[in-house]
Amino acid sequence: MTPRPAHDRPDRDRPGHEPARQAPDPAPRTGIWLIGARGSVATTAVAGCAAIAAGMHEPTGMVTETAPFAGCALPPLSSLVFGGHDTASCPLPKRAEALAAGGVLPHGLPTAVRAELAAADAAIRTGGPLPADGRTDGELVDAFAADLTHFVREHGLARAVVLNVASTEPAPGPGEDRLPPSSLYAAAALRAGCPYVNFTPSTGLHHPALEAAAGTSGLPYAGRDGKTGQTLLRSVLAPMFFQRALEVRAWSGTNLLGGGDGASLADPAAAAAKNAGKARVLSDTLGGLPDGDLHIDNVPALGDWKTAWDHVAFEGFLGARMVLQTIWQGCDSALAAPLVLDLARITAAAHAAGISGPRPELAFFFKDPDPGASSSLADQFAALLAFADRLRAAVA
Repeated sequence: MTPRPAHDRPDRDRPGHEPARQAPDPAPRTGIWLIGARGSVATTAVAGCAAIAAGMHEPTGMVTETAPFAGCALPPLSSLVFGGHDTASCPLPKRAEALAAGGVLPHGLPTAVRAELAAADAAIRTGGPLPADGRTDGELVDAFAADLTHFVREHGLARAVVLNVASTEPAPGPGEDRLPPSSLYAAAALRAGCPYVNFTPSTGLHHPALEAAAGTSGLPYAGRDGKTGQTLLRSVLAPMFFQRALEVRAWSGTNLLGGGDGASLADPAAAAAKNAGKARVLSDTLGGLPDGDLHIDNVPALGDWKTAWDHVAFEGFLGARMVLQTIWQGCDSALAAPLVLDLARITAAAHAAGISGPRPELAFFFKDPDPGASSSLADQFAALLAFADRLRAAVA
């Protein structure tokens, strides 16, 4: 057979020619819907995600960017789309500028990621209930769920995870017949088919009126109250005393903080909700709550920075009396934001893998985790790594 002239050959037959390759499909986009979306933690999470995705900063503090989570099919940071609910009106770019002025965000970062902050701000909807809002709980849940559904459809998202990072609210009093705001948002997440994470000590899904709906939702959920400072340290130290058979006689602590959280925790009822999680790690680990008080003091001048002091009186061999004192000084938003991103990615991956129900494996991130979790940070980390293995196996 006479060969065809070179100019008549199909491209695939020409020497040195490589067939055109199709670009790989981009990763499905995942929504992160933040309750309290214009607060310090949310702003830091949005700005930090954009900075890390663009290669401007390292993912310091993000557990999901470490080796044990490779191959777990977590949504890439570049695929995350942010929105949320808030009653505040200050736009995210302005909020980021204020955080940079306070040393929370690096200088120049708000300008570098302004487009991403503006895009997230455009997706924020008014939360509530606002004063004089006459809507019923059912009407508010319907409205919030409609906002979520619109967000998912408008951006073509595979799914959206709802994370509560709003200021702490008081626990509902006896006989209250209205759902607290955090529970309205949690109910909306269930209504819209969205996984839910409560990073605050507020009621959220723990309200009795939502227990049945949560259990039959087929959604993963986790909480509550992110563990970022004093309680993180307690979850390491308390097992040490217990395992070494040292008797803790008293454990007292003080928190000094400012910002929105400091203002909300000035309310004794809100502070009581916060302190309950801090006490749980001691009572669960030591077999009972030792003597001592825990105080939370609002110091507006501190802004987003906090200082936590602990004084531990303990007894050793032959009754020797000893003391341990610790001081934790940190930036609340910088400690919380990477955990928010971690939880969003892990919960999204769990949802994609068909995993549902409460997730005690995420206790590593919480002061007051779902039932069945250890209070020891080492045990919690082992459970988290086992969950990473489960996620990896689901996509193998």
